[in-house]
Amino acid sequence: MDRTERLLDLVALFLDAREPISWAELREHFPHDYMGISDDAAERKFERDKAELLELGFPLTYIQGDDERRDGYVVDRDAYYLPEVDLTKEELAVLYAAGSAALTSGAFPGRDDLSHALRKIGFFAGNALPTPRVRMELGTEQGSPQLAAHLEQLWEACASHKWVQMSYASPKRADLTERKVDPYGLALRRGIWTLVGYCHLRQGVRTFHVHRIRSLKANTARPRSPDFEVPEGFSFDDYVATYPWQHRFHARMDVRLRLTGELMGRAASLFPGASVAPAADEAGVLVELPVTFLDGLLRFCMQLGPDCRVESPEDARERVKAMAARILEKHAAHGEVAA
Repeated sequence: MDRTERLLDLVALFLDAREPISWAELREHFPHDYMGISDDAAERKFERDKAELLELGFPLTYIQGDDERRDGYVVDRDAYYLPEVDLTKEELAVLYAAGSAALTSGAFPGRDDLSHALRKIGFFAGNALPTPRVRMELGTEQGSPQLAAHLEQLWEACASHKWVQMSYASPKRADLTERKVDPYGLALRRGIWTLVGYCHLRQGVRTFHVHRIRSLKANTARPRSPDFEVPEGFSFDDYVATYPWQHRFHARMDVRLRLTGELMGRAASLFPGASVAPAADEAGVLVELPVTFLDGLLRFCMQLGPDCRVESPEDARERVKAMAARILEKHAAHGEVAA
């Protein structure tokens, strides 16, 4: 029996068992694999098999028996089986629409897994899946064959914790740079795929736009052994900006805004994570948030209209006045030409 077949048979045996399986019973079930050799060799062989099952996410463990159960190997079924997700038909429809949009975008990592998940949703929902009242698209840029191939490679490298070697076209340099990166994960923000990982060249965690990767190759040595571990507490939000003012272009500054009118009730949704409190003079609410790209925030604020005003710091107030003045100048110039 080859190793793959043995591992599958082990999974089936443990899932079917109603009580712990002892080492002696395991040897009886697999006489051609764990018998006919020394005890030490058999135990080492099973330990290797067990380690591979654990790596594949199969929660096999050994327990000491008590009055109700004997000693042996068991599967933690609570850890193995995912809990049921209680979604309404409408929520399921939106989830299906989002997955379908991702699948048809032309570039989405884990396409096979996503396709399988959508088939399962469709099978179990049957005719009860309503048509979602939304339309979702990820943009035409996602259709690049090279981007799709790189996303799949990075998806596998992230899952197996293998470093990658890549040629990267940075907007700050005219030539390509060779980077060895430990890929921690991928994030999609505003239609752009970003790789976050430890860059061995820069000796720190860096972000890379996947569409700027010109060539990519994952480490194939010792494929079952991880090359790195993702640091405890790692978060994409610390490195990938979700909103324009989160881009790390300058040192952090705390900015205070005043929202009035109908914007008052939208403060939390417009500026997620910001501190929101009623103004002392009862004129609107005050929003305080950390900013590392001031112009990105000010442009967003100007789109909201006069119900959004910059309160502090003074540098931000002067900056938004200058931006507004330039807009007025351009409109004035346009008006003169039109006349």
